[in-house]
Amino acid sequence: MKIPKQIQPLVDEVLRRLMSGKEADVYIVRCGSNIRCAKVYKEATKRSFKQAVKYQEGRKVRNSRRARAMEKGSKFGRKQQEETWQNAEVDALYLLAAAGVRVPQPYDCLNGVLLMELITDSDGNVAPRLNDIALSAEQAIEDHALVMHYIMLMLCAGVVHGDLSEFNILVDENGPVIIDLPQAVNAAANNNAQAMLERDVRNITHYYGQYAPELLKSHYGKEIWDRYVNGKLDSDTKLTGHFVENTEETDVDGVILEIKSILAEEENRKRRRLREQEFN
Repeated sequence: MKIPKQIQPLVDEVLRRLMSGKEADVYIVRCGSNIRCAKVYKEATKRSFKQAVKYQEGRKVRNSRRARAMEKGSKFGRKQQEETWQNAEVDALYLLAAAGVRVPQPYDCLNGVLLMELITDSDGNVAPRLNDIALSAEQAIEDHALVMHYIMLMLCAGVVHGDLSEFNILVDENGPVIIDLPQAVNAAANNNAQAMLERDVRNITHYYGQYAPELLKSHYGKEIWDRYVNGKLDSDTKLTGHFVENTEETDVDGVILEIKSILAEEENRKRRRLREQEFN
């Protein structure tokens, strides 16, 4: 097994490669007496993550020199772009853990390697991904509600996962654990955030819906986003899965008339003030 050189400063031993994904390879490693997980990010030229630019929209770079270099696409700028992509996952893990979302605990991130908690089952084996397990209808309903709650908590923290599916949720004895967050987006600054959130919800609902078909009739994505944009979403919000679309057509002509009326009224006030000034 070929071991990436950048892992060596962080671990004592690489036990085995766990998986190879579209943006990283993941290894099981030993650090002293602890068994952990090392995620080695692939270079941009070797990543197969589609439309990365769409996910990076709205990400802030504090250092103006780095921001300019990234915009120009210089060698230094590309390096900074890679670091921003990798650090996004670390930042998201800390932020979401603080918000109450179950995610792996991060330990270190250096030279394109993220060292974090290895999620295991009750026997100490690597926890399976959601797509690798079968569920009863009752368990599917319970876990679906929990993942919807996590999606809501993520949005309360200003984050949308952006690539959530049964392939990046692990399941241990305590339930679902959200993983793979380098593409997480800023909900307030990314124009694609709503579409991504609704797609995340749709992916998860379709998966659990194969075990509990009644879930397919729910509308959590639209409910969560509607509450968010209207300032009615917080960590204590009780979701229902119900949402009624506003089908009333906007009276464009009426709106235009109202604007004209307001402008005319303002113009009349200005004229009155001018006349009063002239009189005085």
